[in-house]
Amino acid sequence: VHIQANLEDELVQEALKSGVDLREYSKQVELELQEVEQASIRDYIAESENIASLHNQITACDAILERMEQMLSAFQSDLSSISCEIQTLQEQSVAMNLRLKNRQAVRSQLSQLVDELVVPATMISTILDVPVTEQDFMEQLHELNNKINYVKEQAFRETMACADVQHVLEKLKIKAVTKIREFVLQKIYSFRKPMTNYQIPQNALLKYRFFYQFLLGNERSVAQELREQYVETMSKIYLSYFKSYTSRLMKIQYEEVAEKDDLMGLGPRFFSKPSLKNRNTIFTLGNRGAVISAAELEGPIIVPHTAQKSDVRYPFESLFRSQHYALLDNSCREYLFLCDFFMVTGPSAQDLFNAVMGKTLAMFLKHMESYVSDCYDSIAIFLCIHIVLRFRAIMAKRNIPAVDKYWETLLETLWPRFEHILEQNIQSIQNTDPQKLGFLDTRPHYITRRYAEFSSAIVSINQTFPNEKTHMLLGQLQVEVENFVLRVAAEFSSRKEQLIFLINNYDMMLGVLMERAVEESKEVEGFQQLLSARTQEFIEEILSPPFGGMIAFVKEAEALVEKGQLERLRGEEARVTQLVRGFSSTWKAAVEALSQDVMRSFSNFKNGTGIIQGALTQLIQYYHRFHKVLAQPPLRALPVRAELINIHHLMVELKKHKPNF
Repeated sequence: VHIQANLEDELVQEALKSGVDLREYSKQVELELQEVEQASIRDYIAESENIASLHNQITACDAILERMEQMLSAFQSDLSSISCEIQTLQEQSVAMNLRLKNRQAVRSQLSQLVDELVVPATMISTILDVPVTEQDFMEQLHELNNKINYVKEQAFRETMACADVQHVLEKLKIKAVTKIREFVLQKIYSFRKPMTNYQIPQNALLKYRFFYQFLLGNERSVAQELREQYVETMSKIYLSYFKSYTSRLMKIQYEEVAEKDDLMGLGPRFFSKPSLKNRNTIFTLGNRGAVISAAELEGPIIVPHTAQKSDVRYPFESLFRSQHYALLDNSCREYLFLCDFFMVTGPSAQDLFNAVMGKTLAMFLKHMESYVSDCYDSIAIFLCIHIVLRFRAIMAKRNIPAVDKYWETLLETLWPRFEHILEQNIQSIQNTDPQKLGFLDTRPHYITRRYAEFSSAIVSINQTFPNEKTHMLLGQLQVEVENFVLRVAAEFSSRKEQLIFLINNYDMMLGVLMERAVEESKEVEGFQQLLSARTQEFIEEILSPPFGGMIAFVKEAEALVEKGQLERLRGEEARVTQLVRGFSSTWKAAVEALSQDVMRSFSNFKNGTGIIQGALTQLIQYYHRFHKVLAQPPLRALPVRAELINIHHLMVELKKHKPNF
């Protein structure tokens, strides 16, 4: 099977190539092998001693290794035993640690219990002997309060040790309550002394607000007693103070006040009274609006006796501002004190405040209802309304709702009265008969001036707190005044005088409104439209006498041009010639007469100048249109066109005569 592989062997191939006899060669190899075997046996025999020695050494090593194996097995057994002991020790350590923690927890609780239950001698001596105003008393009172609360808690848990200290704590509590009650009552009674600044003892009480907290937690009956004493005392003090202050304030009011006949539509009796030295007119705001300015609104209150010594008088709104700013200031301080000292919030705080200030607020409302029911000064009432709105906003900003209900009630008193007075003024204008007003001239009427002053006053006051009801009433008043002006204008015989009267009145009302109120108000816009319309009509009216022929011809010719009937203009040569020559010869004198007439007719120089400029502008426009008409084919060839004045030349001439044009 392997013959082919053997034949490929190198030695076999070499032997075949050399021609060696394989049999002989095989025998030779076999002999060589035998020689080698014999040599090996001889070497082994020669080294037999060494081999025996090696065998002995191997046997000895084997014995040594056996002993080491036995020793290691013993060590392994010992290590297993040690591991079990370590595990046992670990378990014992965990158990001891748990017992230690439990004992420490018990010790902590017992230590706290003992510390809280023990009443030190220092506490006893301090509560018994130290005045309540001392810091030591306050600190020990805190400690006593904590111990009382702790004992209550432990007693609920049926802790037996509480019985040992309860009687001591009870006696200390009674002593502390007694001392605190005497101290607080003394402070409250000090409010009642004449000329006392009650804010000082109030501030002193706030330093000891914990006293009331202690009483509330430990002796509610005493806490209730002190609260009732405080409420009764402060209620009387506030009522007495504000009643006296209000009475003294009213003595320094202006003696001359508006009466029921002082209405816009009635005669000028009011203005003819002899003494107006210290009196504000009822339709003019003047300086009265300063009372709602930021500087004066929260300024110092009026001191009545100082004002009386200086013989200073004030309008009602200033007295109202001073009275109610004092109320606002005291109410804020009182509300904060009640919340802080008596520890009340929300509805409870409001109820307690009402108990203190209720009588004072009721007195204020009664006084206001009494005064307002007989008050006819609408500006004063409206200023009072805005003072209330601003004071209400101030208290809302301070987050104090104490007198919100009072402000609402006060507004419910003031608004109807203001509306009533305004409606009376509207009615008085409706009922005014122009024929009974006596002599009439074209100057602004006193009723329209009253309206302008009054309307500007109300609008300027109403800017910061806009009210739709006010706008509606002013709208009604404006309509009645406009109707009144038209009724009076109808009394004049000529349309020119009617227009002069209307323009003078519209201009006066517009001027007052723009000077003292908002320029973008509805009233200003309405009168601007009326003034513009009447001014344009008046300009046409004054241009008609000197230039009416030319104006009429221009309008007629433009109408024919628009209709395409130019042929009808051919027969107008004589008329055109007369108009051209008449204008050239008379326009300067006519313009001068027109200017003088306008300046005599209008009391407002600026308005008169504006009307003159408007009239001259309108005249230039008419003359320019006259030029355009004469440039039409039927009239273009007329010789008289050469006599027309150049428009630019005309404007230059007008500029010479009227530099402001």
